[in-house]
Amino acid sequence: MAGLMSRASLVVKAKFSKLLDRAEDPAETLDYSYEKQLELLQNVKRGIADVVTAKKRLELQEQQLQQSVVKLDAQAREALAAGREDLARQALERKSGLQQQLQALDQQTQGLQQQQEKLVASEKALSAKVEAFRTQKETIKAQYSAAEAQVRIGEAATGIGEQMADTGLAIQRAKDKTEQMQARASAIDELTTSGALEDFTSDQTELDRELGAIASQSQVDRELDAMKSELGSGGEKKELQP
Repeated sequence: MAGLMSRASLVVKAKFSKLLDRAEDPAETLDYSYEKQLELLQNVKRGIADVVTAKKRLELQEQQLQQSVVKLDAQAREALAAGREDLARQALERKSGLQQQLQALDQQTQGLQQQQEKLVASEKALSAKVEAFRTQKETIKAQYSAAEAQVRIGEAATGIGEQMADTGLAIQRAKDKTEQMQARASAIDELTTSGALEDFTSDQTELDRELGAIASQSQVDRELDAMKSELGSGGEKKELQP
C-alpha cells in the first residue's frame, strides 16, 4: 500500500510540474526576480539611511557634551579665581564625567561609521549585480520572444501547430463529408434511373413510366418509318423525270 501511495504521489507531482512548466512564462519569472532584487536593494538603502540618522544623533549629542565640557572648564577656572576651590573641584568632576560620555559616544559613532561604510559597499555591489541582472534579463526575454515567434511561424508553415492542426482536421472532415454526400447523390440517381427507387414527388407509378416509355418508342418508330417513306417516294419521282 505504501508503494502504491508513493507511486501515486510521484505521478501527481509529475503532472503538477508539467502544468507549472506550461503555465510558467520566463519573461514574468525574470521580471518577478528583478523586482525582488530591487526590493532588497531598497532595504539596504533604507538601512544605510537609518545608520546615518543614528550617527547624526550621536554627533549632535557629542556637540552638546563638548559645549558643556567647555562651559564647566570655564566655571572651574572662575571658581578657583574666586577662591572657591570646592566649586572648582565640583565643576571639574562633572567635566570628567562628561568627557567619559564623550569617549563612549565617540566609540559608538566610529562603530556606526564602520557599519555605514560596509552597507555602502554592499549597496554598490548589489546595485551592480541588479543592473547586470536587468541587462541579462532583457537579453533573455528578447531571445525567448524571438524563439517563440520562430516556433509559431514554423508551426504555422508546417501545419504542426494546434490551430493549424485543428484547421487541417476541419478541412479533412469537410472533404470526407463532401465525398460521402457526392457518393450518396450518385447512388440515388443510379437507383432512381434503374427504377429501384420511386420518385414520391411524382404521381406516376412505375407501370405508368414503363408504358410511357413504350409509347414514346412506338411514336419514334412511326415517325422514323414515315420519314423513310417520304424519302423513298421522293427518290422514285426524281428517277421518272426525263
